[in-house]
Amino acid sequence: MKAFVAGATGRTGQLIVEQLIARDIPVRAMVRDLAKGRDQLPTSIELVEGDVMKPETLGAAMATCTVVLCATGATPSLDPTGPYQVDYEGNKNLINAAKQAGAEQFVIVSSLCVSKFFHPLNLFWLVLYWKKQAEDYLKASGLPYTIVRPGGLRSEDSSDPVVMAPADTLFEGSIPRQQVAQVCVEALTEPAAKNKVVEIVARENATPQPIDAQFATIQ
Repeated sequence: MKAFVAGATGRTGQLIVEQLIARDIPVRAMVRDLAKGRDQLPTSIELVEGDVMKPETLGAAMATCTVVLCATGATPSLDPTGPYQVDYEGNKNLINAAKQAGAEQFVIVSSLCVSKFFHPLNLFWLVLYWKKQAEDYLKASGLPYTIVRPGGLRSEDSSDPVVMAPADTLFEGSIPRQQVAQVCVEALTEPAAKNKVVEIVARENATPQPIDAQFATIQ
């Protein structure tokens, strides 16, 4: 297995890279700026320059990788096309490249409530709507996939257990980015994670359960 990570310099992407390294999975991280990548990411991984908005850069960047993890996301801005461009068109380009490369699995970080069009977050240029369109494109692509929908992302870690549920059943809650990264990387080696949409939050009073066991309960 060799993992290709898009969005590797983002806060969640960096933690995904760390989780892959901890499991001795070779990593190629795609960055738009190699200097920034070298500054932010471990020296033990391979860096490649590319951009999800430039599909011509993706094929060579992804070559020889067998699995893809996507933690990209539009940066909050005044540009109303940002979520459409990054969360939809950018992810489409990445999915197309992964399919062309024969990727064995595509893991994408999405969000809770993407199916709720009238959610307040869609006031920010339909960010949830475009994430859902990217999910649908991935599901229709024929690639083996795992769609991870986390609750509100927290940068601080915690020991609260992860709660995993099927699509469109969790509508509130938060989770540390570290745990999101763990779930994404766990999906690569867990057969029960393939072709599933999972929603995850962390809850203080939940009963701890292994991530692999939770994947197995999702239909």
